[in-house]
Amino acid sequence: MAEVRTVLQRCDPSLLDPCGDSEQPDCAEAARMVLYLTSSCPEEGGARSRWKALQENRSGVEETETLLRSQHDRVQQIHNRRHTLTQLVQRLHSKKQQCEQLEESLLKAQNALQSCDRHLTQLRAESEAALGQLIAWQQLRDELQVYVSAAQDVMQINLLSFSQSELCVEFRPRPSSYLSANELEPLKLTVTWSLDDRSTLQVNEGTAGLVEDCMSGRRSELSAALLEACRPGFAIDSLPAQRLLVYLKSAVLVCHLEVEEGYPSGGRARLLSVHRDGQPLDTSGLKPHKSDLSLTDWLVFLCSSPLI
Repeated sequence: MAEVRTVLQRCDPSLLDPCGDSEQPDCAEAARMVLYLTSSCPEEGGARSRWKALQENRSGVEETETLLRSQHDRVQQIHNRRHTLTQLVQRLHSKKQQCEQLEESLLKAQNALQSCDRHLTQLRAESEAALGQLIAWQQLRDELQVYVSAAQDVMQINLLSFSQSELCVEFRPRPSSYLSANELEPLKLTVTWSLDDRSTLQVNEGTAGLVEDCMSGRRSELSAALLEACRPGFAIDSLPAQRLLVYLKSAVLVCHLEVEEGYPSGGRARLLSVHRDGQPLDTSGLKPHKSDLSLTDWLVFLCSSPLI
């Protein structure tokens, strides 16, 4: 064992047993390892350098293993992060698809809302037009009701036929003390209308049913045409040279009206005088409901006025 100690002393004094017991198995094993390592190294410094190289290699291997474990952990972290990032990308893609679907739904809703607004505007315009037409018809009805009430005092009105597009009535003047029933011819009016707001008024006078006049126009013009057609129902006489119209309200009451030149397309009609038994009457109390009356308006007004 002296040789072993000598070899250890030459290679590395730190390998000597601190207890000095070279007979222990570990010391013997170490001695044999030293002899093996130094068997091919004739020089004294070869074993020491190889031993140091082995120690350095061992340290390098440990460092390499440590680095490999560290790299493996980092690679695992990268894989985990990649997996997390992939999930986030998938969620983002799903959210993007949802946003696109919501945008498409919103666009459809906006288009539907605009269509509803246009439809509502159209319905509002149609409603206003229908309301205006209804108001016009109500005004026409009120005017006709006034004239019908006045006309019923001097004539009989018989409804001959009525349908969705035609109305036929007969006006038969009431006989008076100065006119017999045979002298008064009946007057038949036939009114037809269509959906395009056009109307036609046909006047048939006498029992023979001869067509005296036929007029057409819009419904709003029906009132004026109807009233002009009613003139034969009044006991009147005309003096064209003087542009005068004589209305015989009764056997003793005579009204004189003047029509200006160009009437009815131009000019107007006005009341000149009223005579009872040949004596003029004060007409200052006669106040029509409007200042500019047509000839028919004057006849209806004078016929229905209680002042004369």
